[in-house]
Amino acid sequence: MTEHNPDALSASPALAAAPAGAARATPRPPGELATFREKVEAGRFVITVEVDPPHGLSARRAIQGAQLLREAGVDAINVGDSPTAKVRMSPLAMSVLLQREVGVDIVMHYTTRDRNAMAIHSDMVGAHVLGIRSILCLRGDPPSVGGYTDIVGVWDVSAVGLMRFLKLANDGVDFTGKSIGRQASFFIGGSANLNADPLETELRLMRRKVEAGAHFFMTQNVFDAKVLERFLDKAAKFGRPIIVGVLPLHNSRHAEFLHSQVPGMSLPDGVRERMRRAGEERGPAEGAAMARDMIAVCREKAAGVYLVPSFGRYDLAAELVAETKSAASS
Repeated sequence: MTEHNPDALSASPALAAAPAGAARATPRPPGELATFREKVEAGRFVITVEVDPPHGLSARRAIQGAQLLREAGVDAINVGDSPTAKVRMSPLAMSVLLQREVGVDIVMHYTTRDRNAMAIHSDMVGAHVLGIRSILCLRGDPPSVGGYTDIVGVWDVSAVGLMRFLKLANDGVDFTGKSIGRQASFFIGGSANLNADPLETELRLMRRKVEAGAHFFMTQNVFDAKVLERFLDKAAKFGRPIIVGVLPLHNSRHAEFLHSQVPGMSLPDGVRERMRRAGEERGPAEGAAMARDMIAVCREKAAGVYLVPSFGRYDLAAELVAETKSAASS
């Protein structure tokens, strides 16, 4: 559920009529934290899950997955922006659709790969008016990663530059210094690669992101508790909440693919051997067990976790969300 504001989707008569079955907002008890931002800023351990937009015209599976996650108690849905440079529905369209149909808070991923400064300004103003406030600012993988050899990236603005855009909007002006009428209220997120080697280079980039306006960080997926702890210790100096990426592995082939083919992903030998020993039949259960172990570490040391379902396994993600919420309340 997004925070109420005069520019939100429901404020527009033309857009107010949601389709039958759309989620309806329910009044919250006094003092209850409703939005992702409120929970993060209050120091509440949060759990979010990625729901990727579809490649085609039907978003039914994504909506059903988001509904399952909402029922499990997820704090926000992360909406990807053509992850791994494979073309999908725009993140803004998907974010508004899930917000309207499911009534769940959104963290919208937004890459600067595909847009120039004018397009970015237009999208961000549109996102704000439609009630999308939490933006994860990303550079985006090159189109070649997705197999598009005849498409070039734009990158008129860097991820750090996008954060500066949003910070300026929060001050009430656009990137040229022209007034946008009033101050925006974006909750600005930055990515962090805790698997980077050397880590010092990544920490310097994080410092630039903090200076540009980042309010929180979301990390790459991690599979090694020691790597996570080392990163969190060094990143503590920035004073920003860090939400850790956790990806349940499916089988050995999945683990090897992530390790060798996905930029920024690194799986320890021990994790890959554990998945090999598990075999095809026990692979999903072993991957889920490792995800639970990592979530337990994060509960002690991080601001939250960001689950990335493998192969659309929203049922497993919902199970992990419900378990984590239950553990947090006990």
